[in-house]
Amino acid sequence: MKRIALALPLLLFACGTPQEQCINRGTRDLRTVDRLIAETEGNLKRGYAIETITEYDVAWDTCLTSVTVDGQTLLKPRPCLKERPRTVERPKAIDLNAEAAKLESLKSKRKELALAAEAVIAQCKAQYPE
Repeated sequence: MKRIALALPLLLFACGTPQEQCINRGTRDLRTVDRLIAETEGNLKRGYAIETITEYDVAWDTCLTSVTVDGQTLLKPRPCLKERPRTVERPKAIDLNAEAAKLESLKSKRKELALAAEAVIAQCKAQYPE
């Protein structure tokens, strides 16, 4: 119990201060555009995109089946096939000219969002001084 009481302040601290939470909420779109810019630059550098897909493998597993014996319901194990998902990355062809245009568009949008984020950050700092 003592360990839980000691860990609780650390968990609360990990959530961030109100100012940090406010800034994170206000700059979410900017961070998303930054991530998309990095991805697009990587695509242009490589010459292709990386597509993430989920594939399913079928494998034998143990399933439980309900069986009623003498009025009692029992769970009986039996072999069965189950699908198991796995994530795979594979190359995908892209139009490099369209990707370059997308990058320019994202950089333009980033400038807009950065200007808006400055105001949000200033407002958060004023509202939640540390």
